[in-house]
Amino acid sequence: MSHAHSPAHSEEDDLARDPLPLRGRTALVTGAGRRGGIGYAIARRLAAHGASVMVHHYRPHDVALPWGGDDIDAVLDGVRAVLGDPHARVAGVAADLEDPEASARVVEATVDEFGHLDVLVANHARSGGDAPLDGVTPEMLDGHWAVDARSPLLLAQAFAARHDGRRGGRVLFMTSGQIHGGMPGEVAYASAKAVLAQITPTLAVELGPRGITVNTVDPGPVQTGYIDDELMGRLLPRFPMGRVGTPDDPARLMAWLATDEAAWITGQVISADGGFSC
Repeated sequence: MSHAHSPAHSEEDDLARDPLPLRGRTALVTGAGRRGGIGYAIARRLAAHGASVMVHHYRPHDVALPWGGDDIDAVLDGVRAVLGDPHARVAGVAADLEDPEASARVVEATVDEFGHLDVLVANHARSGGDAPLDGVTPEMLDGHWAVDARSPLLLAQAFAARHDGRRGGRVLFMTSGQIHGGMPGEVAYASAKAVLAQITPTLAVELGPRGITVNTVDPGPVQTGYIDDELMGRLLPRFPMGRVGTPDDPARLMAWLATDEAAWITGQVISADGGFSC
């Protein structure tokens, strides 16, 4: 009597790409409450890769800006529409991350909802309320540092405390173009975002032994609603490919960094800016 045997694992198996590389994993994406934003594009990419996604939002911040807020139900439905795994889910959580207690609450809400957390994408940022050096105030500095630097670090702290170690953990920050050149008029924002780029290697060393990678992405100028015609005219000549970024441009990189294919990449600050020259 003959017996069927499963084929042995081969080198070719290692080269095959899983169409759902994040199946069974859960991701938290902060600052994803606008369909025109990078966070929303990231959330959709992660969902399409098989992950369950917690979408963090804080609508009062968005509605105060020129481009306005969005319908949160429509945002969540947009992420659900691309779920790659029929067992994956999408949920939302609102929080003002200027509150020092909010980061831990958002992580806890994610674990409570899905049972575990594998990927943290700290995409959120404070927009507006900034100035050149001669006009910046302590309140501006404190506000941007609290949201743009302190809260991502507290999110990473809470994430590391709750990561169960069964799957490779991923911490992903978002910095800005100050790593390539000046950002005049944005002293508070640029200084806070610079913290994330500088702290990335340190966190990678601390969290690596626990199976968690830490990387930061600089997306360059991305049209999320803030680039008007005048600014567009100044930016376009500085892009080799003749266009500014779209939200899905950095989202592709962020989603890949969340997968096992990027397991050997940590402590890096990576630009996905289309070759933008400052």
